[in-house]
Order: sequence, then C-alpha cells, then structure tokens
Amino acid sequence: MLDLHDPVVSLMRDVARDIVMPRYQNLAYDEINEKAADDFVTIADKESEIRLAEGLAAILPEAAIIGEEACAADPAILDRAGDGLNWIIDPIDGTGNFAAGKPPFGIMVALVDGGVTLAGWILDPLTGRLCHAMLGGGSWIDGERVQARESGGVLPIAALSVYLMTPDERADIVRRSDGQFTLVDIPRCAAEQYPRLVLGQNDISVFARTLPWDHAAGTLFLNEAGGRCQRLDGSPYIVGDTQRGLLGASSPRLWDLAADKLFS
Repeated sequence: MLDLHDPVVSLMRDVARDIVMPRYQNLAYDEINEKAADDFVTIADKESEIRLAEGLAAILPEAAIIGEEACAADPAILDRAGDGLNWIIDPIDGTGNFAAGKPPFGIMVALVDGGVTLAGWILDPLTGRLCHAMLGGGSWIDGERVQARESGGVLPIAALSVYLMTPDERADIVRRSDGQFTLVDIPRCAAEQYPRLVLGQNDISVFARTLPWDHAAGTLFLNEAGGRCQRLDGSPYIVGDTQRGLLGASSPRLWDLAADKLFS
C-alpha cells in the first residue's frame, strides 16, 4: 500500500495545480451547473475527475473507478461501490464553495476493497495541506503522524449538517443539542470537516447524507487518528451500504456523549 502513496499524491497535486486552481474564481457563468437543488457541478469538477480517473487507473489498473460525476451521469455505477476493489473519487468536494469563489474545498481519493476503506487522501488545493490515512497505519498531515484531540471547550464544539435532514429530524437535533454543545457553522465541505475534528477545532459532526466520495477517506482519517466515526447505531461505515447518517467525534468519549445526547 505504501508504494501507492507517492504516485497518488503526485497525481492529486498535479490535478490541483493544472485543473482546479486555474478555474478558482475564474469560472464563466456557463461553466457552473446545478445537478439538483443546491448541488453544483463545474467544468473543473468534470475535468478533475477525468484526469484523476485516468491517473488512478494507471497506478492500480485492477481497481475499478467510482467517481462522483460519473455516478451523477449513471447512478448504476454507485451500486457496485461495495463490491471488489475500487478507487473512490471526489474531484472537488465543496463545489458550492468553489463555484462561489470561496474556501474551503478539496480533492478526495480513497481505495476501497469490499466496502472497507484501505487508504484515503484529502488535499486542500489552496493551502497544499495533505491529510492521508492507511488502514492500520495511522493518520498523517503533511508527512507528520497526527492524533485527534478534543477542543477543550467548556461545551463540546459541534458542527451539525442538518440541512439534508427531514424537518422533524432537524427540529429534534436542534432541540436535543440546546445547552449541550457549542454550535458552529458547517464548512459545507467534508474535506475540511474531517481535519477539523482531528485538529481540535471541532469536537462533533453529524452528517445526514453519506455518499462514499464524501466520507470514505474522511472516516478512515478520523478513525486512524484515534477519533471515532460510525453510523448512528455504532456500526462501522461500510462503503456501498444504504444507511443514512454518520456521527464523527474527536474522541470515543465524545462520540458516546453525542450519541447519547442527540440520538438515544
């Protein structure tokens, strides 16, 4: 697995330099489209995914490719996300931010076998920060091994992604969190949210929608750093399953606390 790391990182950095950043704050009106309500795609997303898919196929030809934009064009591709060896690609995570010309946004790649994430990479094209993790091999930021840490706030800091929940679910979460957590805005970018949990900026995150390109790399990164990211019932996140909801926390202690306060 280690021999994959350098070529994957080199590919991601090349895509960020050659495709993503030249389009940042430089998109024409007709280069931004809305796939669904509040779900954007740009020409940079499409070009980034093409280049990543070609490069990853060359690095590990036996792995199939599952990219966000390919799945948007053909949803049947997602049905095999849990079968066999797959590269999972998010060509630009946080496209809404990118299209608006503001941070954060990122590029995410994961290697998954039978629904289990073996390795994940998260690149911030603006700062160059690279987060990566290997199953059983720990989590790393810019070449230094990291351990997740709590924020140390009087109340745990929670970024709750509730906008994709039903109105009843949203109202219940808001009621349950009152007085239990310090609520902060979500970055609308999983490529930023997972590092925040590891770096002690946030303590708790809740995600309603759990598509593999948004969460395969991040869940591994958080768990390998000593935090915890699991389904709301405590079961592991398996790429390709159809469950909804993920709870992430900077420590197992805070995961248990949040699960009790928000979902018991």
